[in-house]
Amino acid sequence: MKVIGLAGWSGAGKTTLLTRLIPYFAGQGLRVSVIKHAHHRFDIDVPGKDSWRHREAGAAEVLISSQNRWALMHELRGAEEPRLSELLDKLLPVDLVVVEGFKRERLRKIEVHRAANGKPLLHPDDPGIVGIATDASIETGLPTVRLDDIPAVAALALRSAMPIEQAMTQAAVTH
Repeated sequence: MKVIGLAGWSGAGKTTLLTRLIPYFAGQGLRVSVIKHAHHRFDIDVPGKDSWRHREAGAAEVLISSQNRWALMHELRGAEEPRLSELLDKLLPVDLVVVEGFKRERLRKIEVHRAANGKPLLHPDDPGIVGIATDASIETGLPTVRLDDIPAVAALALRSAMPIEQAMTQAAVTH
């Protein structure tokens, strides 16, 4: 398993890029998983449904299963947010894990930069950035690819991805 991050400011297009990369990788025969960091409170459950009621009643974990999918929800109940290394350890083996967000983690990352966003580059302040996917012309020693050139972004991601063991070790020492 290998891991690569996508980092960038909100509004840069990380999610849009990832939703285009995943089918491209799948078309190449690769199995991909995603870890997405949310900066806000989120819920994947529906208030009033049985699973929501179980969590509200105090269950530490609720696993929901159907013929189409299963999901495990783990309530932190005041505990610290898990480290990226702990989250990586929970995934089943795949060819590539793409981490969206976690821009402060020590992880190899491709910066997603959109000129209209008006935000500065994370590079060169982030030594984990190994390339930039952008819609602008940027002078840098790093590899740059057009944001809309999915084969080029995919090739950069695969070239730059690090073995999961290395990512877990680096992410564990970040905190």
